[in-house]
Amino acid sequence: MTHDDRLVEGIVEDYATATISEAERALLDFAVKLTAEPWACLEAVVAHLRDAGWSDLTLVVGYFAPVNRIATGPGVELEHGRDKSPGTLK
Repeated sequence: MTHDDRLVEGIVEDYATATISEAERALLDFAVKLTAEPWACLEAVVAHLRDAGWSDLTLVVGYFAPVNRIATGPGVELEHGRDKSPGTLK
């Protein structure tokens, strides 16, 4: 991953304006859509992501979304040196 706190802060604040690649932005768009409107993740959305260079995203994002929520809920430290609160850096 990254140890660039400024990049992480930019992504947390607004990933749409963060300094990331178009492929990464497409992945985050998909993760947001899958979380907010899972029924709306149609084949065309997945095709767009595959065109951007990603594959099998539904399975990966669908798996990590609940796992991260389960780990964050009881306060598990997911990455050494980071606060347990989403969006807060130590």
